[in-house]
Amino acid sequence: MRPGGSDAEPIFRHLDDPDVPWQAVKAQRNADGSDAFVHEKWLAFSPDPQYLSLYARYDPGMVVRRHGHLSPHVLFVIAGDLWCSERHCPAGTHIELPLGAAFGPFVAGPQGATLFEVMMGDPRSWGDDPEAFAGALAVQGATALPDPPLEFPPWLEDLRARWET
Repeated sequence: MRPGGSDAEPIFRHLDDPDVPWQAVKAQRNADGSDAFVHEKWLAFSPDPQYLSLYARYDPGMVVRRHGHLSPHVLFVIAGDLWCSERHCPAGTHIELPLGAAFGPFVAGPQGATLFEVMMGDPRSWGDDPEAFAGALAVQGATALPDPPLEFPPWLEDLRARWET
């Protein structure tokens, strides 16, 4: 018997799936006046049990604040590189973030970075150490911009407004 008595079947997605758009989730203004973003494709987003798997693209020099998630989280650097605080993470790096742990700030390398991520529960995040974020932005000569609007599923409230910039 299948767990939960389910008749569920596999769900297949491809990166060019028109039903899975790229979404800008973080934004910054660079020293040269250009804007940089983190873009994500939410490949699987389930309410029960909660989980999210996504494909992410960080523009070169993009800074993401130090944060944790409301569930265990894993990410894998597929291409490019980034810095997680003082740790260099080239392609091939796997990062496990246990529940309650925080990581970052992240700074994408000169070619940007491509990641695959999975949050195994509530995918929303919490943050700490705004000074580290401000310092990482200053090194890049960047300014954080307001979070771009996102379409969250109806069963999940967008909590990003809690963040300090």
